[in-house]
Amino acid sequence: MRKVLVTVVVLVLAVGVALVAKNLHSSTSPGVPPSTSPTTSVPSYPIAPLTGLPDPTHLAATRPALTIKVENTPEALPQWGIDQADVVYEEIVNGGITRLAAVFNSHAPAKVGPVRSVRPTDQQIVFPIGGIFAYSGGAPYAIASISQAPVKLIDESNAGAAMFRDPNRQAPHNLYANAAALFAFKGTPTPPPALFQYRAANQTPLGPSIAHFTVGFPSIYPVTWTWNSTTASWDRTLFGQKIITGNGVQVSPKNVLVMFVNYVNGVGTFTSYANLQGSGPVWAFVGGHEVRGTWSRAAKADVISYTLANGKPLLVTPGQTWVELQYTGGPMSVTPAVG
Repeated sequence: MRKVLVTVVVLVLAVGVALVAKNLHSSTSPGVPPSTSPTTSVPSYPIAPLTGLPDPTHLAATRPALTIKVENTPEALPQWGIDQADVVYEEIVNGGITRLAAVFNSHAPAKVGPVRSVRPTDQQIVFPIGGIFAYSGGAPYAIASISQAPVKLIDESNAGAAMFRDPNRQAPHNLYANAAALFAFKGTPTPPPALFQYRAANQTPLGPSIAHFTVGFPSIYPVTWTWNSTTASWDRTLFGQKIITGNGVQVSPKNVLVMFVNYVNGVGTFTSYANLQGSGPVWAFVGGHEVRGTWSRAAKADVISYTLANGKPLLVTPGQTWVELQYTGGPMSVTPAVG
């Protein structure tokens, strides 16, 4: 009987201690359940349409596409602002030289250029994205062509402070644009449509690993892209030198797409232009790999579609993309990675 009584007393004391402990917890942490722990919320940002990257500034959704024509000759170096473009198209123009159409939306650098003239291919490039098109003039046939595109045209005659001449450089290689000031001209649609589909960080591109490749544009304009494993991007080399911008940045996009296209009226003639309707091969250099597929576009106003042989979308890495408009049958040199 004594043993049972002791056991009961011990149980009663244990229950009492537990109730006291519960009351003490409630008095020190009022309204907080014992199992609740603080959590840290991760900020969620909208995705910039032309890069697939989060946009902490929320500005990409409020701006149209801004396409600026940029000179690409030896006399143009160093170029300014092209490292901050969302997308850059490299096209063959008259004489077999190449020129850039740099498309901005996420960023608005204060100096872009040198700004040069419009070419007929530009209408094909900007038709699906609209917005603002900035240039420095052009031949009547080229201006007539871009005038048919759904863009707001800005050149030196109506740009005001949005374009300026650098007195330390020789004309015509000294005209530059202020992207932020050009965005003030507005344009539609806002924001522009997405041009690519993007892979997740854990998706490895299906294709061989590549050390470097060369797009064999005419004359002195073959351009080489070398995989940089440190930055996970493609370093650009032209005229035998790495292309470094005026503010000291190596041009090194995440993706390079080589589209093989038909240049109507021949390659390098005055009225020549890249026909970006129809379909053709595309070699995509993504994440250190080469992925081959097909580009297609039914109508001029449509965004170009990139697909694999199995019909699935060709996915690129979020970030800057360069599109090389190589002529059909044009030379390409690809060097696989070792190991």
